[in-house]
Amino acid sequence: MLTERRGEHLPAWLNAVRQDDLPSLRSFAAGIDRDRDAVIAGLTPPRNSGVAEGHINRIKMRKRRMFGRTGSRLLRKRVPLAP
Repeated sequence: MLTERRGEHLPAWLNAVRQDDLPSLRSFAAGIDRDRDAVIAGLTPPRNSGVAEGHINRIKMRKRRMFGRTGSRLLRKRVPLAP
């Protein structure tokens, strides 16, 4: 369901989880069920922002490592325009 981006399978999965005897998974499914439409919408589109999120995460990690050491001039040198 996640790798194939098939949000329409979510209601069937939630029903299967409700019938299982796994309390923690039931709790997770109940949280998803509260905002079912948004979760299905997030699973359905063919495009994702994985590449952009990866670049943002990389830049944030570099920024965190440099916290308190220097200003933005060094950060600009350490984060090149191309990955």
